[in-house]
Amino acid sequence: MSLEGKVALRSVKVAVVDLNTICGEECKAELDAEFGEGKCLFIQCDVSDGAALTETFQRTVDEFGRLDIVINNAGINNEKHWEKTIQVNLTSVIKGTYLALEHMSKENGKEGGTVINVSSMAAFLHSPHQPVYTATKHGVIGFSRAMADASALGDYGVRINVLCPAFVDTPLLHSVEHEDNMGKFVKFKEDFKRSMSKFGVLKPSLIAEGMMKLITDTTLNGAVMKITCSKGIHFHTYEPMSA
Repeated sequence: MSLEGKVALRSVKVAVVDLNTICGEECKAELDAEFGEGKCLFIQCDVSDGAALTETFQRTVDEFGRLDIVINNAGINNEKHWEKTIQVNLTSVIKGTYLALEHMSKENGKEGGTVINVSSMAAFLHSPHQPVYTATKHGVIGFSRAMADASALGDYGVRINVLCPAFVDTPLLHSVEHEDNMGKFVKFKEDFKRSMSKFGVLKPSLIAEGMMKLITDTTLNGAVMKITCSKGIHFHTYEPMSA
């Protein structure tokens, strides 16, 4: 990274939002150690709780004075309690995007910004192991692309893009082993494991690299970034609509 890029990173202030207090506090401590105190705020929040998410956004703005970037990244893989999967993976992304617009859109007198909604390669390579998870990730793409068009037409000044990683080395992958998570679809876990072996598992650092590209490339709006082991960071292309 260039010197200018490193200086820019040190000027950024970040609110880390997670349901897991231990992980959140550990992340804050690491960021404090690298970038100094006062640059990072940790807020414990269940993103499926709309009131709590609204309060989280307001607390961030109260602490830092403004909002420029929102990354809606929370996700679970639970086919047994599938309603919760929809709440976390899709409903909270919609709510988070609307809250981001409330605090960033020019239509509200703000200065614009960028939103990144995290989908998944599951939206392109569906699996019998996770039908509702797959549906939510399709939904994230459809919603985000439509909102990107709305932002452009309405001159919101907010870029809205989507990031679709393949399998990533995070605790989410381990959820496929448990009946409590997968319900009757747990019987397909070997199919899921074969897919992981076939397509490989990504390091979180590559996802961060893709995220930074979406943040810094101001030409991108409505883009769908794919990240896979075979092709790395690349973009999905859509054929023009025809009558």
